[in-house]
Amino acid sequence: MTILKKNSTSISEENISVTNPVKTIAIGSDHTGYEMKQILIPYLKEKGYQIIDVGTNSKDSCDYPDFALDIAKKRLNGECERGIMLDATGIPSAIVINKIPTIRAATCYNEFSAKSAREHNNACVLCVGAKSLGEESIKSIVNVFLTTEFAGGRHQRRLDKITAIEQNLFNSKNGNK
Repeated sequence: MTILKKNSTSISEENISVTNPVKTIAIGSDHTGYEMKQILIPYLKEKGYQIIDVGTNSKDSCDYPDFALDIAKKRLNGECERGIMLDATGIPSAIVINKIPTIRAATCYNEFSAKSAREHNNACVLCVGAKSLGEESIKSIVNVFLTTEFAGGRHQRRLDKITAIEQNLFNSKNGNK
């Protein structure tokens, strides 16, 4: 990409490379998503991402809220730029993660929903149904989610309204109005 810069006396060209700002991904699953998580980890590492695996570490039955919350905390603390959570449908983990103010999770079933989740909603955690989709579909959705930028503009105005709702609910629950 070429950027034209204007200073007081001239315009100069400056070539910059546009790179994906996502470097670190927190990934987790419950038992239903464990096998797909084990496929995605080396796939993502091969693409140059650093991975924080929050578990689970086996196919033994476990509870998705534990791992979904760990991903949300990693994002909240700035330890990762994005998160990926795999359970049977992606829905229950998104519900858990969306309880955390400022963290946006989206359940995506195709490339369009992944693109919209990032471009319009600035979602930072992708929740995927490991029992609902095949490996190639999941990889494609993950790629779109990780490489799509937030568009801002009118979409930011809408997210600001969501943030205001979160703040108002938090304040009213704590006796602040």
